[in-house]
Amino acid sequence: MTQRPGGFFHSARWLFGEMLVGALIGLVAAFVLSVDAVELAANPDAALSCNINAVLSCGAVGTSWQASLFGFPNAFLGLVAESVVITVAVSGLAGVRFPRWFMTAAQTVYLLGLVFAYWLFWQSMFVIGALCPWCLTITVSTTLVFVSMLHWNILEDNLYWPRWLQSWAMSLVRSGAFGILTAAWFLLLAAGVLLKYGAALFG
Repeated sequence: MTQRPGGFFHSARWLFGEMLVGALIGLVAAFVLSVDAVELAANPDAALSCNINAVLSCGAVGTSWQASLFGFPNAFLGLVAESVVITVAVSGLAGVRFPRWFMTAAQTVYLLGLVFAYWLFWQSMFVIGALCPWCLTITVSTTLVFVSMLHWNILEDNLYWPRWLQSWAMSLVRSGAFGILTAAWFLLLAAGVLLKYGAALFG
């Protein structure tokens, strides 16, 4: 197996701290969206503070069927999920060593959350035709939490992967390519939004 890298950016302090920051940002965004969902339920024409223009419009996204896919506001799921991640992150910072099966389960569940976040992002971009700033924040924070958790799980060999896959993933982390790919992904997200809507974002 490829040797585990050392250094602060591969430490529990950094990775669980990064996870905690991402989850806290996601929790705030989910809370705001939950409040907005209650307001929209009472008045679908409510003027939300993040209704900036025709493109940046929480109201347009919040009143779509995609915003309540399971019969209740999606943001409620975020309140629960991010609270769990915060608990895990704080425990990790305190030195708790979670069982391998637990971290595998956490990564799997959060993968489902990541897929859901990006499905909603796609729906906003190409179906609804409007973007919610708080929803975009959740997309970014969910990605940050996922990659931080994945980074840690690769370092700890938690994921029950075939040895060749674990060795390859560790090589990516050790070489710094994992971090570069993560940064590139965030840049691609921003570029995709700008290419799709351009000046309309600020109109």
